[in-house]
Amino acid sequence: MKKQNKIYIVDVTNRDGVQTSRLGLAKLQKTMINIYLNEMGVYQSEFGFPVTRHETNYLNANLELAKMDILKPIILSGWVRAIKDDVEKACKMTRSENLNLSISTSDQMIRGKFQGKYTKEDVVKEMVEAVHTARKLGIKILGVNAEDASRTHLDFLIKFSRAAKKAGADRIRYCDTLGYDDPFTIYERVKILAEEVKLPVELHCHNDLGMVVACSVAGAKAAIDAGVDAYINTTVNGMGERAGNADLVSVILAVKYSSGFQGRYILDERVKLSHAWKITKYASYAFGVPIPINQPGVGANAFAHESGIHADGALKDRRNYELYDFEELGRGGPEIIDTGRQITAGEYSGIKGFRNVYDKLEVKFKNEKEATKILELVRYANVHTQQPLTEDELLFIAKYPDTARKIFTMAP
Repeated sequence: MKKQNKIYIVDVTNRDGVQTSRLGLAKLQKTMINIYLNEMGVYQSEFGFPVTRHETNYLNANLELAKMDILKPIILSGWVRAIKDDVEKACKMTRSENLNLSISTSDQMIRGKFQGKYTKEDVVKEMVEAVHTARKLGIKILGVNAEDASRTHLDFLIKFSRAAKKAGADRIRYCDTLGYDDPFTIYERVKILAEEVKLPVELHCHNDLGMVVACSVAGAKAAIDAGVDAYINTTVNGMGERAGNADLVSVILAVKYSSGFQGRYILDERVKLSHAWKITKYASYAFGVPIPINQPGVGANAFAHESGIHADGALKDRRNYELYDFEELGRGGPEIIDTGRQITAGEYSGIKGFRNVYDKLEVKFKNEKEATKILELVRYANVHTQQPLTEDELLFIAKYPDTARKIFTMAP
C-alpha cells in the first residue's frame, strides 16, 4: 500500500521566536515551552543554538530530559550555519543529535550579505562539506535550510537542494525569509522543487506581508501534491523577527478545518489541539506579550458573539457561527483570580513562605535540608526569569532539581 504523505509541525519558538526584537525567554521558560510542545504532540522543536555558549547548559539539560523520557517523543534539533566549523563546534559543545544547517541562497543575500566572500558555487560547496561533516559526526536527522529561498532563482534552488540530498540531507527547508511569497507563488515553486528533488520540504515563512499562515499551508499542500512529506515551521502566538512567524495554533486550525484541507491532507495524528490554550497562555506570560483579542482559536473574542443575529444563530446551533469548538482547544473553564492573601516564591523568599507555596501545590519535602535546597533553586529561577514563577515551573524545579540547576547555570 502506498504511503500517505503527512504534514508535520516543527516549532521554532525557541530558535526564531526568541529572536523577537526587545523580547526573549529565560532558559527555564524555553524548557517549559519544550515540555508543553511535547505534551501537545508536536513532532519537533528547534530548541536553540548549539554554538552559542550561553545556550550550552540549557541545551544539554534538555537533551538529558529527552534521555529521561520527559521530552519524548518530541525531536530536539539545533540550528547552525551550514559551515564545517559550526557543525564541529555544535557536536563538541552539546550532545545534539539533530541539526538544521542554514546558508543563504538568493542573489541578493550572496551579493549583499556575503559581499564577495562566497559565489553560488561556494555556497553549495560549503553546505555539502557541512552535511558530510554532520553525518561523519553521527547527526541523525539533518535538515538543510535555503535562506531567502523565495528570492532564489528556482534553477539554483533545485541545484542546491539536489546537492544537499546527494550529500545526505533528510529534508530541505524552504525559507520565505522576508515573507516575500504569496500562497500562489509558494505553491508553484515548492511543487516544482519537490517534484524535481524528491526530498521532503520544510516551510519556514515570515509574516511581513500578513500571509504567513496561508503561505505555510499552501507550501505544505504543494509538497504533498508532489508526493513528499511536508513540515511547517511555527512559533507559539506567531512570535518571531519583525512581523513574526506562522502561529502554531492558526496553522493547525487551517490544516484541520479549512475547506481545501479538511479530510484531504493529513496532519500528524499526534498533535493534540486540546493543549493549545495552555501553551499559548504560558507563552504570552513568558514573553510578556498579550494574546490579541482576535487571535484565531485563543483570542478573547474567538468565540464571542454580540450582534443579535450572530448570538441567536450560535445559541441555536454553534455551527452557524463557529467552525470548531472551543473545548477542542482546551478552553471553557473559568479563570479564577485569587484576590485574597497570596504568598509567592521569589528571589528573596524565606523558608516559611516558600513552604506555604509548595504546600498549596501538594509538594512535600523529606526534610528541611531538601526544602532549603529547592528554595535556593527557586530563588535562582526568579532571578533567571525576572517574573513570578508559574505553578508548572515550581513543580519542574521540585521534581528535577539537578536539571534545573544546570539550566540556571551560565559561565561567562
